Amino acid sequence: MSAVIAVTEPAVDLAAVKNKQHLAWSSGDYAVVGTTLQIVGESLCEALDLHAGERVLDVAAGNGNATLAAARRWCDVVSTDYVPALLERGRTRASADGLPVKFEQADAENLPYADRSFDVVMSTFGVMFTPDQDKSAAEMARVCKSGGRIGLANWTPTSFVGELFKTIPKYITPAAGVKSPALWGTEARLRELFGERIESIAIERRDFVFRYHSAAHFLEVFRTFYGPLHKAFAALDADKQAALAADVIELAEKFNRATDGTLVAPSEYIEVVIRQK
Repeated sequence: MSAVIAVTEPAVDLAAVKNKQHLAWSSGDYAVVGTTLQIVGESLCEALDLHAGERVLDVAAGNGNATLAAARRWCDVVSTDYVPALLERGRTRASADGLPVKFEQADAENLPYADRSFDVVMSTFGVMFTPDQDKSAAEMARVCKSGGRIGLANWTPTSFVGELFKTIPKYITPAAGVKSPALWGTEARLRELFGERIESIAIERRDFVFRYHSAAHFLEVFRTFYGPLHKAFAALDADKQAALAADVIELAEKFNRATDGTLVAPSEYIEVVIRQK
């Protein structure tokens, strides 16, 4: 009989992946892009049916879109991210609007809060990018009260942004063994992540529409300010930069529904409300 040799997959260095991601999201200036997504935070807060006085945690909050939406509804909001510069942008926005929000640096995979301490825990296009998906989902569930709600806005795999994140790895080799962020945009993966903690789950498919002067304008903004794309371009030589730029413009035009030279490109995402047991 021939022996069967077991092949062991190499362990994924999630700490190294997280460090690279931190550098990516700290580069450029995500707030320039993030500010345009404000409507998503407003829609999610309505889907969550927020009540004044509820304690709300925004995880991987970026520059605070959902944070501000919750604060406008008189909630007691804690806004967290692991990029200090983004928290500062959120703090500036809250101050300008006169909204009392607590901003704290925190890792989505290791939230510094007691069990069941928030009525609502939410994230818009944030927690989906953590390298250890199971750990970040477990942390969101841990700090959410029994009967509380977890709210998410996640790009789907076939969306404009989902396709963009399939384009970048053609030029920059991704870390082996790390699951695609776009899996958070599927019901099957969400049920895997939150499992027996789910009392109920409601999912609505929505579009966020990117509106820019042109596909070239979209490319200019994203390669300058959107961390992952900014870092990708910085790592390539001139020829590969030109090829990546051409691919991004082609992708933008694929989703573009405008006929006047501008860019009006819908990108599908799922709006998720999980009620916790």
